[in-house]
Amino acid sequence: MKMIDLSRKKLFLFDLDGVLTAGKESPVKLGGTKVINKIRSKRGKRFFVLTNDSTDTVETVLKRLRRFDIPVKYEEILSSAKLTAQYVAKRHPGGTYFLVGERGLEEELDREGLRRTRGTRADVVVVGLDRWLTYNKLDRAAEVARNGASLVACHYARLYMFKDRVAMAVGPIVKAIEYASDRKAVAIGKPSRLMFELALQQAGCEPGDAVMVGDQEETDILGAKRMGITSIMVKTGVYSRGETKTAADAVVETVDDLAASI
Repeated sequence: MKMIDLSRKKLFLFDLDGVLTAGKESPVKLGGTKVINKIRSKRGKRFFVLTNDSTDTVETVLKRLRRFDIPVKYEEILSSAKLTAQYVAKRHPGGTYFLVGERGLEEELDREGLRRTRGTRADVVVVGLDRWLTYNKLDRAAEVARNGASLVACHYARLYMFKDRVAMAVGPIVKAIEYASDRKAVAIGKPSRLMFELALQQAGCEPGDAVMVGDQEETDILGAKRMGITSIMVKTGVYSRGETKTAADAVVETVDDLAASI
């Protein structure tokens, strides 16, 4: 698949895991410095990092990127953890939540004035990636949902890049709770429209002026396609671990290969 001309594009959206970095405990850099510097050098062009990462705060993501000399600002990072917290706070101001997730998501929820409960009743069950998930926590989450709590997931993705391999993401956890509680979750991150719409709104541009760069067919590429956004797949993430077909408009080896086309 040939590379496409991106010189007329005004907004560039980058996935995080599998595109810019890989891994959480000991992250490694995949690219980003060259292409983002190129975007910054062009008048009228903007970018956002659109990440389904639900384990870290925006501050943590920012520190990681800056450590790798990837020049990103706080306001240029749209994370599923932060957007999920804002979504819940808008619908349950000052409310209670039962958490299946990690510290970063909890911090974003607390920052919005929400209160965590470990009981069997809450306004909402919030589900993110939880690498210390236990049967008891999963069982309790389903019970809280059956008791009337709404169910909100950071995203539905099946997999994410963990070090040099793919690992199970939030989707399977959400599916288990949905099945046990007979309730349907609202998903905030990609491929949901919410994250894309927010980026377009903040940039003040139309879908046809944007491009999404990702490594997963069912989140990055599907979400972009639904919005009418040009999509580009990189081979540094999940796609390189067994995917053979893609609906993306183009495929490149690494994210920095795009710099020449901007």
